[in-house]
Amino acid sequence: MDEPRLSWLFLDMNSYFASVEQQLVPELRGVPTAVVPVMTDNTCCIAASYEAKKYGIKTGTRVATARGLCSGLRLVESRPEKYIETHHAIVDAVNTVLPVDTVYSIDEMSCRLTGSQTEPDRAVSIGREVKRVIKERVGEYLRCSVGISTNRFIAKIASGMEKPDGFTVITREELPERLYSLSLRDLPGIGGRMQARLKASGVHTVKDLSELPEERVERIWGSIIGKRLRLLLRGEDIAEDATKRRTVGHSHVLPPDLRTDEGTRAVFVRLIHKAAFRLRRLNYLAGRMIIKIDYFGGYESWKKWKNVGRRNDTLTMIEAFASMWEERPEGRKPLRISVTLTELTPSRETSLPLFGAELKRDKVASALDKINEQFGANSIFYGSMYGAADSAPLRISFTSIPDVVAESGKRNGSAVKK
Repeated sequence: MDEPRLSWLFLDMNSYFASVEQQLVPELRGVPTAVVPVMTDNTCCIAASYEAKKYGIKTGTRVATARGLCSGLRLVESRPEKYIETHHAIVDAVNTVLPVDTVYSIDEMSCRLTGSQTEPDRAVSIGREVKRVIKERVGEYLRCSVGISTNRFIAKIASGMEKPDGFTVITREELPERLYSLSLRDLPGIGGRMQARLKASGVHTVKDLSELPEERVERIWGSIIGKRLRLLLRGEDIAEDATKRRTVGHSHVLPPDLRTDEGTRAVFVRLIHKAAFRLRRLNYLAGRMIIKIDYFGGYESWKKWKNVGRRNDTLTMIEAFASMWEERPEGRKPLRISVTLTELTPSRETSLPLFGAELKRDKVASALDKINEQFGANSIFYGSMYGAADSAPLRISFTSIPDVVAESGKRNGSAVKK
């Protein structure tokens, strides 16, 4: 029997936002550093360097708390354009060694190994070369962990087993025993709810999970996902199901000067403008819009939703928001707002609009998109977001990488080592 091959390489950039800042700003190297959305103690860290993590600072730590944990902490305001530019430079660097198969987020990607590349010695050599080109072409302070295995699922797990700057290979012969030291939450796809469900079924460890008979795994998951996981844990390289986007949305912590009714409404329209634009770029239609306001003073968050009828034009979204806005609580000071578009349907699966008014709105949206793409974001916008056109700046989620041209009017450039 042929020796099982190593078919996948998974790359995970370590403490990515903070590492980019340390690469670009030499004074931050070796110094506890946290990246924040705005320079205020009333927000949370969105990234922490490994020097900061030693003090217990991590993503989600409140800035005031982080300062208390580390008196020498350096705070840096987020620069999404730089992180996106560096991401593209990393992808370009990896592509000089082997093609990037899938980009999962701004700091994760995978590559398929084929032919002689799947031989263990060759696979390890390629993994080392990937790490080398990133350091040489993009920056030596951009540390990454590489995992190599027989399927993408195990390669991803391997990439997280040694950080920072790790390199882990897991062969078919080592599975599933090599994973027994991990917790259930270390396995991709197992969150808090699934962990609780597994424990209720007597499954407390990865070993317990891997030894479950097939019919019991399917019963716990209630679908074939459990069966697939069982095969993946044994190193089988099975095709992944296509994923469907479930939501598109944006949130923003309001700056002090916009914590008024007028300012909040203007920023809401700005978020709707961005969300609707992304929806069109992704070729989706939304069935529902949800708006939410978080308040100062311990007040309960206010949330409202409205059906929008499988649309993606900005005007329809603004009109839906306007009707919900009238029902907001009065006399409260807003802190954070969000807009989420749900019940998404691919545009190709929906028939064209039948009414003239809807067709006109689609044409207006298309015209606005073309102008803003050519001349920069906010070159033209709806008057109801006047005064907030520069609010809610470019942000990066963990599952999508914004288009710098579309979002901020700045073209992607090459990340340069400094």
